[in-house]
Amino acid sequence: MDATWMAAGDLAAAVRARKVSSVELLEHFRRRVEQHNPQINAVVVFDWERAKERAAWADAAMAKGKTTGPLHGVPMTVKECFDVEGLPTTAGFVGLKANAALRHADAVKRLLDAGAVIFGKTNTPLFAGDFQTYNEVYGTTNNPWDLTRGPGGSSGGSAAALAAGLTPLELGSDIGGSIRNPAHFCGVYGHKPSYGVVSLRGHVPGPPNSLSLADIAVAGPLARNADDLDLALSVLAGPGEWDAAAWRIDLPAPRRTSLADYRVAICPDDAFCPVEGEIADAISRAGDALAKAGATVRESKPAIDFGDSFRLFYRMLAATLAPGYDEGLLEQLAIGAKAATDQRSMRTLFMQGSTMRHVDYVRAESARQEERARWADFFTGYDVFLCPMVMTTAFAHDHSPDLQARRLTVNGAQRGYLEAIGWAGLIGNVRLPSTVVPVGRTRAGLPIGIQVVGPYLEDRTCIDVARHLAKLVGGFAPPPAYA
Repeated sequence: MDATWMAAGDLAAAVRARKVSSVELLEHFRRRVEQHNPQINAVVVFDWERAKERAAWADAAMAKGKTTGPLHGVPMTVKECFDVEGLPTTAGFVGLKANAALRHADAVKRLLDAGAVIFGKTNTPLFAGDFQTYNEVYGTTNNPWDLTRGPGGSSGGSAAALAAGLTPLELGSDIGGSIRNPAHFCGVYGHKPSYGVVSLRGHVPGPPNSLSLADIAVAGPLARNADDLDLALSVLAGPGEWDAAAWRIDLPAPRRTSLADYRVAICPDDAFCPVEGEIADAISRAGDALAKAGATVRESKPAIDFGDSFRLFYRMLAATLAPGYDEGLLEQLAIGAKAATDQRSMRTLFMQGSTMRHVDYVRAESARQEERARWADFFTGYDVFLCPMVMTTAFAHDHSPDLQARRLTVNGAQRGYLEAIGWAGLIGNVRLPSTVVPVGRTRAGLPIGIQVVGPYLEDRTCIDVARHLAKLVGGFAPPPAYA
């Protein structure tokens, strides 16, 4: 059998049925990596020997009729930002090249406990802080659909590896679209869980071996179909080590058992962050397909000013990142914030957020909770909200050092590079789950993904609608050069 494009769940079933061994699967993906990875540079840390030992152990257990979990014997990779005991975790920073993880990240341990065979780690931008994936440690990752373009970021290596058939399943992280953006750019599936559902302990950034948990940030799966997202979420969801003595996570089933019962709100575009016409058209087509299949579909959005919501997110994001800065930089940011004349520019918002007083952060938190209440009210009338992921599709590599000065072309007009975080931040800051599902390609052949956003902790509703959309408008297809 050709395992390349098989679902992770199907690979696990094949191992359980003893149609293929875990060692055979591992060798298959090793050959794929050796053949195709040099072109895209997605997998950057390798652990073949330990993976082979683990695969052999999985096969020996299977011979005795024993399995360790739903991913028993399935080879996979994880984002380089996650600690895997004994392997480097650098987040693309040269100063961390000698940082070997002392223990597994919580999410990695849950995958291993479920039987996964982790054979490598995938590339990320410096400190997971870009919509492209390149760094001084591991170099540049290319998009399998067009090697002159980036795969997105910061889980860019994750999405590129999936799209090229180098791995069947991935673990990513997301604070400003870092799962969702690469899924959109590479034509795969990605799920940003509700905040707090998957532990981020053992992720860099923050600092190596940190015990603190960042606001907004989440860990979650990337895959090539919705069923694998559901499977991986079942494995990953759970309390962190300190909460495990008493807490349990029991995510509810999808809200509806039939597509015809779903109430879908769509927002193909919005003045706060206009998107490329082909993206808006793809969202409208997805809504039309759902309506034709019997769902109730209307253009609607919550009673929130999206621009104000995004500006709140960006200030809180800056505050979340600021503890990693040295005092000299913080002093410069504080001076810049006081001197700024354009109070709404992203540069000013970043400086303000990075240096805000604790009392101002508490006030920002109060505003966020008010927004969350409005979203909750919105979801009493709708089950999901379909919206763009990024204002553009995958763009050409641009490694110019000043992110604020970079530009993207959208509908023929120049836009600020950092505006690409707009639709992601709108959803992430209010802690909602979001599944990105591929819904087609542009006339130039680049993938288009859209967000399926659901109520807090109703992650399975998002994934279920993504599953329905795949049947109606397509889903994943391999890039021609890797099929």
